[in-house]
Amino acid sequence: MEEPIIQVRDVHKYFRTAQGTVHALKGIDLSVRKGEVVVIIGPSGSGKSTLLRCINRLEAFDSGQIVVDGTPLDNARNINKVRAEVGMVFQSFNLFPDRTALDNIMLAQRVVRKRARKECEQVARDLLSKVGIPDKATSYPGQLSGGQQQRVAIARALAMTPKIMLFDEPTSALDPEMIKEVLDVMLDLAREGMTMVVVSHEMGFARAAANRVVFMDRGEIVEMDTPAEMFEHPKTDRMKLFMSKILKH
Repeated sequence: MEEPIIQVRDVHKYFRTAQGTVHALKGIDLSVRKGEVVVIIGPSGSGKSTLLRCINRLEAFDSGQIVVDGTPLDNARNINKVRAEVGMVFQSFNLFPDRTALDNIMLAQRVVRKRARKECEQVARDLLSKVGIPDKATSYPGQLSGGQQQRVAIARALAMTPKIMLFDEPTSALDPEMIKEVLDVMLDLAREGMTMVVVSHEMGFARAAANRVVFMDRGEIVEMDTPAEMFEHPKTDRMKLFMSKILKH
């Protein structure tokens, strides 16, 4: 059987603050197979985003092991190798405000992938079409809606031809009417077989796209199953309580 493309083994993470030490991740074990879509849900402060950031070592962890596509995140060389294969989309769009949408997508291709300018531009234009905004190539971020900016950010990540895409609450900063256009792009990626780990509050997306849903609380994985089982037949009291609050909104 093929090895998981992401393996998280007994990972612990502590944050040390003036108020004391917070045990943010408590022995997390998680495997993700190639082509799988895993959606991580849970209340604020449960460790969801911290886990996601540990997977490409934007956040250092204190103990345990993370292996991505056969490469352990245990030294600077390996970390850079993994980051080159993992795309990440954040809550904030992080676009360069003084560059057009096209230039934002071209930049990392040229610097990291060392592609020729003509190839970079073709890839960028193809991806702007893929995310549904081919007419925004010459627009600057300030001229785009939040949903359009996030789609440029997704295109920029895809331009690096990643093997894995990580999404950290990609719609949380968007107005409600803009959320669907971003989720539609993500759904298309899921259907195409992109390996994705998504931290999200969008339960409709989890139902539609996820192979598995992971419920985290207080730094632990409390429950993990298919969307149908998780949402229709939650097994733990904590998940039942969480779902009851979600369904009220």
